[in-house]
Amino acid sequence: MKKFSVGVVVGLLAGWVVAVGATVAEHNGLYWGRLNPAAKSGYVNGYADAMQVSVGKLDNLTVAAELFHWKGAKKIIRQLGSELSVSEFKPNDVVKRLDDLYSNRKYSELDLGSAVQLLTMRANELAQTPAPAK
Repeated sequence: MKKFSVGVVVGLLAGWVVAVGATVAEHNGLYWGRLNPAAKSGYVNGYADAMQVSVGKLDNLTVAAELFHWKGAKKIIRQLGSELSVSEFKPNDVVKRLDDLYSNRKYSELDLGSAVQLLTMRANELAQTPAPAK
């Protein structure tokens, strides 16, 4: 009976350690506000690198779309590639835009990945909007 009790205690302790160690840090506006400028720049550079790898993986999806004759796949993949890519922005520009976005409290719960995608979508929409006629 003693071995069983010790096993239960050790199991509960191990479960508690795993649960505490598995807490997820939320990368939202509050997290962004606590970062120093160097950390913000590093985060943006790391995000840009990760998205560049993701855009590269879209080539595999293009091959699969052609293989399975998916209608409209090229349009969707091209749009997804443009939304994932932050290469048209300089890291300092992205940091400034995120600072501006998160200065509005209604965006404070928006996670950083979604915020960067929102910024790129806004930039793409502005680039596609025709200039007003004179």
